[in-house]
Amino acid sequence: MTQRPPEIFDHKRWVRQRDKAAAGFSEFAFLKELATDRLIERLQIVRRQFVDILDYGCHSGQMAAALSDIPALPTGYHLVQADHAAEFVRLAQKNLNADQAKNAQTIICQKEYLPVAAASCDLILSALYLHWMNDLPGLLAQMRLALRPDGLLAVNLLGGRSLSELRACLSEAESEISGGVSPRCMPMADIRDMGGLLQRAGFALPVADAELLTITYPDMFRLMADIRGMGGQNAQFGKLPHFTRRQIFFRAAEIYHQRFATDDGQIKASIELITLTGWAPDASQPRPLQRGSATTHFSDAFDLSDTQ
Repeated sequence: MTQRPPEIFDHKRWVRQRDKAAAGFSEFAFLKELATDRLIERLQIVRRQFVDILDYGCHSGQMAAALSDIPALPTGYHLVQADHAAEFVRLAQKNLNADQAKNAQTIICQKEYLPVAAASCDLILSALYLHWMNDLPGLLAQMRLALRPDGLLAVNLLGGRSLSELRACLSEAESEISGGVSPRCMPMADIRDMGGLLQRAGFALPVADAELLTITYPDMFRLMADIRGMGGQNAQFGKLPHFTRRQIFFRAAEIYHQRFATDDGQIKASIELITLTGWAPDASQPRPLQRGSATTHFSDAFDLSDTQ
């Protein structure tokens, strides 16, 4: 029996934070919308129709809204919207258009279990959500099993270079004032590991790529307000049980402006968006030729004749 990895995130605290953020999320949804658009761009070049679709981590329905703009989707496709936060599920259901509502379900997820049966989906999508999972390899394996043969997985999540400036400034300020560093920013995925995770989960034709985005803010406190508005506050186990001293934040803001200010006095924040795609194996998919089966010699592709 495979042992689950130790949990990093306090699931209950994370859900409470997201439930609280749901009502005002529309004002802070720009990253979710951007991540959703990146996945939609991938779908638009796939020559295949998808009938049964799962949106895992639906927030308030950004993916459903974007799917309505894809003309290649068949009429009457079935959409399952799933999220761990009940308030987001309620909003996602409310924001469905009339045609989607006829063939859609909204589901509150339980822990890190996929809320669909095996081989029940043609397409699984997830925008800006999986970086909160304690057992990402296990969840990817569940997604692989939930896909029918030749079904597509297209997801994105925050990568390890995200908020590197904020993390560095908070750590330096806390070390300077308190003499130590506490866990403040969640650990995030490394692009070098992602392709291997897809293969480990059983996906064919796995692809992992990363995009580094830069967002500017007037100061560090506005950045932190956006993080709260997205429901992205610290939810790690080991979080300090008391409030952080204000001096630490003020000092971190000073360091941030000193090191990461732009020419116009703003500060910059890096966001790494890792996108993963993979297919459930199927006999129709292209396969590499067996070693030694080539019929053309490598040198025939070049002019290697003796010119002397």
